This record gives sequence, C-alpha cells and structure tokens, in this order.
Amino acid sequence: MFEKLHKGVATLAQLAEFDEIIDARSPAEYVDDHLPRAIGCAVLSNEERARVGTIYKQVSPFAAKKVGAALVAKNIARHIEERFLDKPREWKPLVYCWRGGKRSGAFTHILREIGWDAHRLDGGYKAWRRHMVEQLATLPASFNYRVISGATGSAKSRVLEALGDAGAQILHLEQLAAHKGSVLGNLPDAPQPAQRMFETNLFSALTALDPARPVHVEAESRRIGVLHLPDALIAAIRAAPCIRIEATTSARVDFLLRDYDYFLANPSWLAEKIQHLKGLQSEETVARWQALIEAGDFPTLVGELLEKHYDPLYRRSQSKNYADYAAAANHAAADLSEASIRRLAEAILAA
Repeated sequence: MFEKLHKGVATLAQLAEFDEIIDARSPAEYVDDHLPRAIGCAVLSNEERARVGTIYKQVSPFAAKKVGAALVAKNIARHIEERFLDKPREWKPLVYCWRGGKRSGAFTHILREIGWDAHRLDGGYKAWRRHMVEQLATLPASFNYRVISGATGSAKSRVLEALGDAGAQILHLEQLAAHKGSVLGNLPDAPQPAQRMFETNLFSALTALDPARPVHVEAESRRIGVLHLPDALIAAIRAAPCIRIEATTSARVDFLLRDYDYFLANPSWLAEKIQHLKGLQSEETVARWQALIEAGDFPTLVGELLEKHYDPLYRRSQSKNYADYAAAANHAAADLSEASIRRLAEAILAA
C-alpha cells in the first residue's frame, strides 16, 4: 500500500484503493469534468455556490462562511441519507473538491466521524487535471497504431468496431467525442462532452490499452466536432502505418443513407447543417442541395456531397497529413453491408 501523507489525506497514486470516489464540487463543475468513476455529490448547488460567492464579495468572508456552512451541512446530510446509509463500516470513500480543501474537507470529516475510513484527495481536482494533462503529452507515443483510412462513407468507424469485436485493440475517438467527425457529424440527442471531460475519457481509454499489442484507430483531423485531439496523439497517429478502405461510390452512398438515417426523419436539421457549407461551396451549389433536401432526394444529395465536398477534402488532407498514406494496404469493398464490414475487419487482421 502506498504511504499516506497523513491521516485522512490520500494521493493520486492511491485512487485504486478506494471503494467510491466522491466529487463534492458543484454540478456544473462535475459535468465539465470529473475523475474516472467519481459520483457527483455537490456540497453546494450551482445556485448556492454563486450565492455564497456573492456574499463573500459584497458583504464579508465571515458572512459567506456562515451561510456556506449551513448549506454544506444540509447537503452532506442529504447525500448520506439518500446514498450512503447502506454502506458497511468497511466502506472506504475518497472525496475531492477543486483544490482538496474546504468542501472535501468538510465532507471527509463528517464521514470519518461516522466511522468510515474516508479520505480527501490531496490537491483535489486540480492535482488530477495537472497529472492527466502531463500524461497525455507522453502516453500516446507508447503505442503502435494501425490507422484505418478511407474516403467519407467508407464505414471506417464500423470497421473499427468490427475489429474490436474480433478481439483487436481499438481506440474509438469518435465514440469518445460523441461525434462522427464531419460538418454533419453531430449525433441527435447526444451533445459532445466538454473538452476536459473528453481528455479524461481519452486518458482512461489509453491507460486501458496494452502497449505490446497494436492499436487500431480511425484517421482523424485535429478536431472532432468542437473537440481538439492532443498534439502528441495526432503526431503518433499521423506517423503510423495506414490501412485504406477503397469502397465504391454507390456503396458509400448506401452506407451513409443507413448510417445517417436520422436525416430522413429531420430534414430541417440537415438543411441547417448544409448552410454551414456556405463559403466552402458556391451559393448555387448550396441552394441546389437545399432543393434536394426539400424534394427528399437524399441519394442524389449524398452523392453530390461526396463528389464536390468530402472527396476533394479527403484527398488533400490524407496525403498531406499521413506519412504512410501512399503505401497503405488497400482493401476494396463493393458494398458496405454488415457482413462486408466483418469481412473487411477479418481481412485487415489477417494481413
């Protein structure tokens, strides 16, 4: 067991020792980012935190502490009653807040007074964030990547998932980012995580990988939606060997119509997204695509989007950014059915 700093305080190296990790920060802070497997038990709500902060600035620190203490005590009591009364004496929780000070200190003190072996995290969330950012600057270089490339609509993500199903190691960046990586990549009813939360999830995914085995990953740009990939990860992926899926245009159109079937149910959403291409495409082209949406002619729309927008971008970016792209192993696909995608994955693993 790692040596503790002193009674009731733990370090980042001890995270695995605890049965539960409790985030005592506000709900807004928790949504923005939190430690892996942490549960949110705010000692001050978003509104309460703002209220205490206002009193601190406009009245006095003493007045703010009085109000804050009453609210913290009430909220900790509620969390204990609603979430922790069934915990045995042996339960060992870790509590953290922003710096590892007052909010987590109050929570930890009460839990220890009850009789549980509770600890607060030294340095709090800030210590975790600093550690994680430092790791993301070096950890990506620890792996040997195999980059799945191919023009838009080549079912790269589905091939990646099929590789995972077949037992290969994968790093699914678009899944972590909740985005399909294009202008039309937003997922319905699934907003992207905050940048910090994305980085924490990415760090967790990387630490679960085995450096002795290859890691399959999809070719990506520096951004997936609004999220940025760490420089070290982009550099490692772009220097890795590529595997190129060469699917026919008709196969890609058919696949995209299935993969983006929510377009058909919400054409106004698609029309709004197409407007974002103004400046990249002529006004006449965008107007034609809007007319195709209104007419419900999605196969023609998708075919033209590939021909005039996505394919030219793909040809420029891949050859420029991926050192091994020209020498990539090719895997042809005349269709992208589920069976064909499984066969592609099998062929990639057999090569």
